[in-house]
Parts: sequence; C-alpha cells; structure tokens
Amino acid sequence: MNRFNEKVVIVTGASRGIGRGIAQLFAGEGAKVVLVGRDKVQLKAVNEAIQKSGGEGFIVQGDVSRSEDMERMVQEAIRSYGRVDILCHNAGIYPHARLENMSLQEWEKVIQVNLTGTFLAVKACIPTMKAQGSGKIVIISSISGPQTALPGYSHYTASKGGVTGFIRTAAVELAKYNININAIEPGNIMTESFDAIGAEHVNNMLRAIPLGRIGTPEDVGYAVMFLASKESNYITGQSIIVDGGQTLPETHYAEY
Repeated sequence: MNRFNEKVVIVTGASRGIGRGIAQLFAGEGAKVVLVGRDKVQLKAVNEAIQKSGGEGFIVQGDVSRSEDMERMVQEAIRSYGRVDILCHNAGIYPHARLENMSLQEWEKVIQVNLTGTFLAVKACIPTMKAQGSGKIVIISSISGPQTALPGYSHYTASKGGVTGFIRTAAVELAKYNININAIEPGNIMTESFDAIGAEHVNNMLRAIPLGRIGTPEDVGYAVMFLASKESNYITGQSIIVDGGQTLPETHYAEY
C-alpha cells in the first residue's frame, strides 16, 4: 500500500478521467501528488478527495502547451517537496474533425497540446531528475495512431504516433541520467468524455474488445504505477497497450 511512500509525482490532466484516476491511485500508495490542469475547480475537487482519503498533494493550474506553465509546475513541486521523482503526462485533447474539413488551426491546436505539450512537460522535468540521478516518466498515449486508425481524428492519431517516436529517442538521451521514459497506450476507457458519446457507440466498441468491457481509469493507472515503480527499472523507450485485447482480433466479427 506504500510503494510510492514519500515519492513526488506530477500528474498532468489530473482534473478528470484517466488523470484523476492515476492521481488517486498514486496518492493511495503514499505519493505526494502535484495535480496539474487548466480547470482549477475540478483540480480542487480531486485534491480534496485525495486529502479526505489521507493522501497529500496540491494543485497547479497550467496549460501543457505553454512552456512557462510547465516550468512553473516543476518549480512549485520543488518548492513544496524538494524533488520530482515521477512525471505522468496525461493531458491531451481529441476534438473530432474529418480531414477534408479540418482547418489548419484545428490541426495545430491538437499537435500543440498533445505532442508539443509532451515535449514541454518532459523537458521541464529533466534538470531536477538529472540532478537527482533518477526519474521515471510515463506518457499516456493511445492505441489510436501507434496501433489503429480512427476516422475523424487524423490530428489526434498523428500526435500520438509522434509520441511513440519521441519517447524512443528521449529514452536513449536520458538513459545516462538514470531517467526512464515509457508510454501507456490505452484503448477505450470509460471517462466523462467517452460516456457522453452515447450507449450505441459504447456497445459498438464492446463488440471489438475480447475482454468484454470498457476499461477504467484505474486499469490505466495500475499500468502507469508499474512503469513508475522500481519493478520497471530495466524498461525504457517502450509502450504498454492497455486495451482489453481490442487490437488483437483479425476481425471484430470473430466470436470470443
């Protein structure tokens, strides 16, 4: 229950969904959690829930696509706790737009948040992790892009495909500092946004998942905690798919 006792963990996109689930799991394992996001009200609610459960943390309102916000995020973590042991970069957006109708502004916004934001969050953490001589970085990517296609989301899939290439090169560069960087590629996860899509879409997705259920934020969170723990010390530059087997079938009409 205390695998991360006294560890300092930054979780971006922590105000809801997967990020909230990850933050709560880390807090339950003894970590001091820095909750980062744009929605201050929701961040406060998550932090209050963590504190009521006996956890510890604080919030930083910020935008991952702004370098100054990411630098301030790390500075506040160091000011409060003196170090940053783990970065879980979860923040991202996925607006729908068909390629033929997508504007340049729509494309650039998704790339700026999802891919450039990954670069900025990781870069901000490197100096303190380098000085410590250790660090674990876990990026929340997606099966969409690295593994599958998702019509209406070419900007999103491009950004997540970019994350795959980014972590591989970053792993090589950061290895000499004893910093591990890996990714999680979730499939369909039941969050507020996914639930809002509607029952018909959920049922269609269920047909494609051999395990027969939509994933939960905790399913992703447990994989994150593995990559953030000492059990993964010899793993870097890799991605773990957490999708209930969705990417495995040759056809989604197969009987499971």
